[in-house]
This record gives sequence, structure tokens and C-alpha cells, in this order.
Amino acid sequence: MAEISDVFFVDGVRTPFGRAGEKGMYWNTRADDLAVKATIGLMERNSVPADRIDDVAIAATSQTGDQGLTLGRSVAILAGLPQTVPGLAIERMCAGAMTSVTTMGASIGVGMYDLAIAGGVEHMGHHPIGSNADPNPRFVAEKMVDPGALNMGVTAERIFDRFPHLTKERSDRFGMLSQHKVQAAYDAGKIQPDLVPVAVKDADGAWGLATEDEGRRPQTTMEDLAGLKTPFRPHGRVTAGTSSPLTDGATMSLLAGGGAVKEFGLTPKMRMVSFAFAGVQPEIMGIGPIPSTEKALRKAGLTIDDIGLFELNEAFAIQVISLLDHFGIADDDPRVNQWGGAIALGHPLAATGVRLMIQLAAQFAERPDVRYGLTAMCVGLGQGGSVIWENPFYDGKKKRK
Repeated sequence: MAEISDVFFVDGVRTPFGRAGEKGMYWNTRADDLAVKATIGLMERNSVPADRIDDVAIAATSQTGDQGLTLGRSVAILAGLPQTVPGLAIERMCAGAMTSVTTMGASIGVGMYDLAIAGGVEHMGHHPIGSNADPNPRFVAEKMVDPGALNMGVTAERIFDRFPHLTKERSDRFGMLSQHKVQAAYDAGKIQPDLVPVAVKDADGAWGLATEDEGRRPQTTMEDLAGLKTPFRPHGRVTAGTSSPLTDGATMSLLAGGGAVKEFGLTPKMRMVSFAFAGVQPEIMGIGPIPSTEKALRKAGLTIDDIGLFELNEAFAIQVISLLDHFGIADDDPRVNQWGGAIALGHPLAATGVRLMIQLAAQFAERPDVRYGLTAMCVGLGQGGSVIWENPFYDGKKKRK
């Protein structure tokens, strides 16, 4: 008999993230091979029988070419999982991997699955956002959606329009600090343990090894950011320095129910408390995580004050600041994105959700004084996604100052 179960995040890994485009380290690497590498790395780290994996959910925003062909199934086969293990593909633009986790988590929660793999991949060099899409002309012809809604930078500019007190200077400072925090985390060895090295081939056919995220700019200053162009609007406020760069990469996680945790002697890194997705006007999609977070908090019976650590996707600095402002949290609150975020690391769309979870899980292990954490992100076409997690290492003791 199936029984309602807790849902645990057992482990997560990812490839290093690479710059999209011909100069990026993954230009000659297939998207599905990135996902395969992450899946193999995940299974090597976790001693669970491969034939007991109930399903593999892998997201990609552009479901075509080397990101097509039902990724969960094709990647599972390529990664050497038994052919008895099924798989599927998921698409919710930026929240693809997050939706892989919540979908597999829900299946575990109702007792249908014991173990599942959930992740995402995006090769934005091979598949720029929207490049294979044919939006229905009715969206614009019937004025359902403004044409600018499909340009994420334009939607970010509109957050500034709506909330004038969220200034460009605040956005620039947030972008600069993201770069500095990522480098500090690298220097302290925080990020490297969850990276799976990837063999890569350059234009001359020479092989190398990708071991670190490629797009970081740790020397960034406020002066540098002040001088950048505003590509989405003349005299605008969104720049390359306050936006996530175009990025290639893959992430993968192992989820388990309470029975499987006991059966295989697993040590989970997080327990799923609640999750929620919400819709907002596509023209200002960056505010999406505000209603999804409010919804997830309601489902969990918690308030924002209960959240001790935040991993918020930095699609744009202004988008994160708008959420913090809504909840009365300072731009530089130490609970938020302790190790930096997508402005420095990159945002390979459908892969990012699990990167947020990997970083939160690693922080939980260091912080037994923190009980709850939040992973949240804005989503193209006007959505937000939020997942609340509980720290299994929580000891109820206040952190020493």
C-alpha cells in the first residue's frame, strides 16, 4: 500500500557553468552530454541501486536538437541507468529544474515513488532562448501580452518603472556584491565540492577539463558598472553587470521518500516543506516569486521571518531587490545569496533551480541554527516558483555572535 511520505533532497551536483557562444568552453559539447555527466556524477556519489530509481525528470527550455528527445529517458540510458528506469522531459522556462524537483517530489510525497532523479540542462550557446519557438500571433494581435514580454531585459526595466525607489545604484551594488561573494565562496572552497568536472574540446580539437564556472568577474567595481550600456532601453537601468549572462550547464539531484532514506541508510541534506508556483503579468515577470513565496509560506504555515537562508535566482539584480523590498529585507541581508548567484555564476535557464538547492543544502550543513530556507526564482512569461526547505541538521540553538 502506498503511504504519504516526507520528501528529502538527498544530494545534488552540477557541471561547471560555461559562457554561451563560440568562445564558451562547451561550444563543442552536446547539451545532453552535460546532463549525462551530471547524472553519472550524482550516481557515483550516492550508493543507491540504480534499478530502484523510479523516474528521471530533466528539464530544458528549448526542447529541440541536442536538448530534445525526452531528455529524462535518453539521458538515463546514456548515463548507464538500467533500461527499466523511465524518464521524462519538463519545460517551465527558467524554473525547469525546480519543476522537475517539485514534480518528482510530489510523486514521492503521495507514495508512488521511492527514489527519483530531477534536474535540468540548458545549452544557451546552441539554443538561445526562444530561438525555436513560434509564439502564437494572437498574443500580440489580441493584446493578450505586450510584445516586450518576451524580452526578459525589457521586463526587468519595467520593475524599475513600477518601483522608483528601487534605484539603479542599488541594483549595481547588488550585482557587484554577487561577483564578490561568489569569488569569496570559491576562495573558501564552498562551491567546488558539488561540481562534476567535464571533458571539453576546443576549436582545434584539443581536450581540456572544465572544473570551474567560467563567467565570473570578481574584480567588478561600482565604477565599472556605472559605465555599462543599457541594451534594453536608451538611458535605461538594466546592464550586463546586473543581469545573468547567457550560460551553458546542467544540474541533477537525488530525491527520496522516508522509506527509501531508512532502507538505504541515506543522510538527506534537506526536507521539502512546501512549494508553489504563481502567475503574474508577463510584462513584469520579475515580480513572480513574490506571490509564489507568499503561497508557499501559507502552505507551510510559516512567515517570511521563519526563513533563515535565501537562495534567490539573480536573473536580474532588480528582480531580487523587488522581492526583498516587498518582504522588508535589506538588499545586503547576510541571509540572502551568501555565496553570490546567477549574475556571477550564470543562469542556464532550466538548470538553475537545482543550483539554488545545491547551495542552500551546503549552507544548511554549516548552519544548524537555521531551520528553514527558501529557493525562489522568476520565470519567463510571467511566473514565479518557490520551494521551502527544512534543515535536517537544525539543533534549535541560536548562532553564537
